[in-house]
Amino acid sequence: MKKITWLTATALVVSNMIGTGIFTSLGYQVASLTNTYTIILLWLVGGVLALFGAFCYSELGNYYKETGGDYIYLSRGFHPVFGYLSSWISLIVGFSAPVALAALAMSKYLQIFGLEFGKVFAIGVIILIAISQSFSLKTSSNFQNFFTLLKVVFVLVLIGLGLYIAPHSVNGLNFNTNWIKEVQMPEFASSLVFVAFAYTGWNSASYIVGEIKNPKKNLPKSLIVGTLFVTLVYIFINFIFLKHASILSLVNQEDVASIAAKGFLGLTGAKWVSFFIALQLIATISGYLWIGSRVSFATSKENKLWSFMNTSKNDTPYVALWVHACIAILLILTGKFEQIFIYASFLLQLLGAVAVATVFTIPSDKRHIFKGKYFWIFPSVFLAFGAYICYFTFVAHPKESIIGFSTIIIGLILYSFDTRLVKSTKI
Repeated sequence: MKKITWLTATALVVSNMIGTGIFTSLGYQVASLTNTYTIILLWLVGGVLALFGAFCYSELGNYYKETGGDYIYLSRGFHPVFGYLSSWISLIVGFSAPVALAALAMSKYLQIFGLEFGKVFAIGVIILIAISQSFSLKTSSNFQNFFTLLKVVFVLVLIGLGLYIAPHSVNGLNFNTNWIKEVQMPEFASSLVFVAFAYTGWNSASYIVGEIKNPKKNLPKSLIVGTLFVTLVYIFINFIFLKHASILSLVNQEDVASIAAKGFLGLTGAKWVSFFIALQLIATISGYLWIGSRVSFATSKENKLWSFMNTSKNDTPYVALWVHACIAILLILTGKFEQIFIYASFLLQLLGAVAVATVFTIPSDKRHIFKGKYFWIFPSVFLAFGAYICYFTFVAHPKESIIGFSTIIIGLILYSFDTRLVKSTKI
């Protein structure tokens, strides 16, 4: 089987993280939080949590050495039912929802050209990218590397221009002491759910540990380097958005980057920014389809109801790939952007917290990377903040949270049916 380098693994981490969340979240955050220190702290906290999670997943990936991510960790560390639920959530939310959101965001950002692309365009993009992923691991790798390079160059140029050009006369920068009050507000906690979604993908490389060369060295390298890079990018990008756009113009808007770009690049420049944001979202869609199909493929080997996805060609699980694409299309047809965003974020936060907790099941003498006695700090902090975010998200968005719990209940019913099906075939 062909293996990918740490650079491709890092490219997956970066491309899965930098996408819909960072270019849409600020509009929802400034509806309640207007202090620049507060906004920066939100994204810094998100980065630290993602880094702590990356430390834990580095250990988990090297301990189990199996492709499949959360499914493997939860099935082996706790119980098969947890692994089954993780794959169910990943199928519906973890990988398919980000694909749907990225495609919808592409459509939104291209509206600056006066074209109402809408859902039909978003669906078409998903289909085309799924086709490009269907050939071979080499083709997928080259496709991913190219669009990730484009993504990195774009965000670095955007940051450079935003820092260099003088701030707009009416901007959202506010450095007073009000941030002390804002961080104690429930809205600070509920805003973290958008941040957590934007950082989703920090664990991407661990899902395909079986496809990485020398994973003991390259898995933690790709997770940690990718997460640190993205954290810095996120902090600078949000500072630039606030520097060149007023709070009023950003409130509850999804295309915050194009709004800010008008402030320092004019309408023509904003059109170019919107175009490149739409283009770099291709890497986000590609990355989630790539990883998601591998997770579902791994699940299909051990569960009867999923066995129809246990088919691959040229190291590509093309059936699982198209299942994820179809679910993403279904989400686009049935939900609104913000609803999908909150629903996905809530469930992913729950799943991430439970998966990180499996690191406690690794014997201390079996840890490969962090052997110190204080390693427990990383998962404990991650779990504490996960509970904090989920509680306030439920309070602020009960409808989406209840739908999330309903998804878990459906997963439990499917698991019960699946296990009975397996038992009946053995009789």
